[in-house]
Amino acid sequence: MPMNEHQPVFKTSQLELADAEPRNPSANPTMGEIISARFSRRGFLKGSLAVSAIAATVSPLALLQAEQARAQEGGSAFSFTEVEAGVDETHHVAEGYDADVLLRWGDAVLPDAPAFDPANQTADAQAKQFGYNNDYVGYIPLDGSDEHGLLVVNHEYTNPHLMFPGLVTIVEGEMTMNSLTKEQVDVELMAHGGTIVEIRKVDGKWQVVPDGQYNRRITAMTEMELTGPAAGHDRLKTNADQTGTKVLGTLNNCAGGVTPWGTYIMAEENFHGYFSGELTEDHPEFANYDRLGVPEGSYEWANFHDRFDIAKEPNEPNRFGYIVEVDPMDPTSVPKKRTALGRFKHEGAESIVNKDGRVVFYLGDDERFDYVYKFVTAGTYNPDDRAANMDLLDEGTLYVARFDESGSVEWMPLVHGEGPLTQENGFESQADIVIETRRAADLLGATKMDRPEDIEPNGTNGKVYVMLTNNTRREAEQVDAANPRAENAFGHIIEIAEADGDFAATTGTWEVLLQCGDPSVAEVGATFSTDTTVNGWFGMPDNCAIDSDGRLWVSTDGNNPSATGRTDGLWAVDTEGAARGTSKLFFRVPVGAEMCGPVFTPNAETLFLAVQHPGDGGDDWEGFGRVSYYEDPSTRWPDFDDSLPVRPSVVVVTRQGGGKIAV
Repeated sequence: MPMNEHQPVFKTSQLELADAEPRNPSANPTMGEIISARFSRRGFLKGSLAVSAIAATVSPLALLQAEQARAQEGGSAFSFTEVEAGVDETHHVAEGYDADVLLRWGDAVLPDAPAFDPANQTADAQAKQFGYNNDYVGYIPLDGSDEHGLLVVNHEYTNPHLMFPGLVTIVEGEMTMNSLTKEQVDVELMAHGGTIVEIRKVDGKWQVVPDGQYNRRITAMTEMELTGPAAGHDRLKTNADQTGTKVLGTLNNCAGGVTPWGTYIMAEENFHGYFSGELTEDHPEFANYDRLGVPEGSYEWANFHDRFDIAKEPNEPNRFGYIVEVDPMDPTSVPKKRTALGRFKHEGAESIVNKDGRVVFYLGDDERFDYVYKFVTAGTYNPDDRAANMDLLDEGTLYVARFDESGSVEWMPLVHGEGPLTQENGFESQADIVIETRRAADLLGATKMDRPEDIEPNGTNGKVYVMLTNNTRREAEQVDAANPRAENAFGHIIEIAEADGDFAATTGTWEVLLQCGDPSVAEVGATFSTDTTVNGWFGMPDNCAIDSDGRLWVSTDGNNPSATGRTDGLWAVDTEGAARGTSKLFFRVPVGAEMCGPVFTPNAETLFLAVQHPGDGGDDWEGFGRVSYYEDPSTRWPDFDDSLPVRPSVVVVTRQGGGKIAV
């Protein structure tokens, strides 16, 4: 998930940004401390046979008996021949499946889009073409069809050294990147945002409908409306918008969601990187921005667009970091930034209709030592009246999670006037709370997490799965034998059970489903089932999906030759019964890429995946051994054409001969 630094160095990755010094100054306990305290008392990782982590305290006979009992209970919920983990120039899918490239960066989205010409890119062309670095993918059926629908795709960020020819200079073996021109910056603006495109299955193969009536590009220049508690607040007003209700564009859209009423959710994550300039320490927004890392100055946009220079437009960053809702059924509709869901580095916003009809959205703040949230709508979902649901996200309660050593979780409301969220602490209204959500959560004593990314509620088993990618800043005194990583380089997955199966409940319980990493290395402390093969383990869980059978699929961000000897990919993870904690590799990406998406059609016969930043970081792979850039990429996936650059793309996976995936 990369960004750039000032010249002459390359744009750094968002993985590197996430490894920067933590920005959470509170004394709140970390998740590592809580896991350690809880499991040091319990002494055993429930539901997991983590041989490397527990062999020192559990006898071989007890392990053998547990394995025999588990074998008698049944096997994995997934049936497919596992892919071999490794690294090379292309993608790989399980035997018996096809993985076809559906959409590439630069492909036409709008009917009048010109042909992709990477050597002569323009902002006008990019605004009509598929954007860069596809991340979240959602599928919205048309007329209830599993073979005809809308694909909605986020475009998170840009890699200019892989996008534009002539940027890289090599002098005496050292590599630098030249400054971008205004024309190139404007291409970047148009390569951000999202894509809505009609797709259809024809003769067993999915294809884009080139003149689809719903086809649309959303960019960093698309006009949007700010709604909810912060709309119109003085802290959101700028020279260009004296009302504080209109903003141009959306930035760094990572994961997202599709609402029960069929709208498209775009989450704004690392928006801090786009801003440059500086504020004095006595400026009213200085502390607010410092808590979010604004300005990071990774992009060069402020050189040509004043709104990205905080010295010139000090309120502009307050207009980013929200959940954006788009009506894909109306290409002329104005996207809405729903401020009621808080402002932070949103990874995604997956939702579920609660048993009382309210809708619950789960939200991760993707930075080390930040928090897990959920939002419960005040109104209820009406399945018979789509229009009645269109402003549900403007009213409701935002909660932040505290995970206790006892295995309980408490959802604490971020409501003005409750507890410390008062005028005395600088919160004049609910608007201030949603603008400074992180500071409000600090005061409530929320639990510091290890990079909360995708969070998925599972309507089949009633659980919620939290992807925690990693935290290499965890200190030695925060771990013990059950959590033996002074630096949590590989991440873990938490499973939440809300009280009484009520997703809107303010209490619940939690378990660690998996501690990730190589289970053959004892000090890593990974807790995969012993049925997990050498190909089945993974590190750095990021996005996930729940299929129609309630099965968990996990994609990763950060596996690479130097860290794990494998690329990122998609793993099927058992969560129930004897096979709980077993993982199998289904799909792997080409060198340098991150695995994003994933999403299934409702009948689970099609899987859409996003391959992001392929070809980046070739120096980590001995098969290439140097930094990758436009003229000399570590792969030319997916076209393998010397006249074309490496291109982020969406892949569609189907079973040969038809049928459900992995059944």
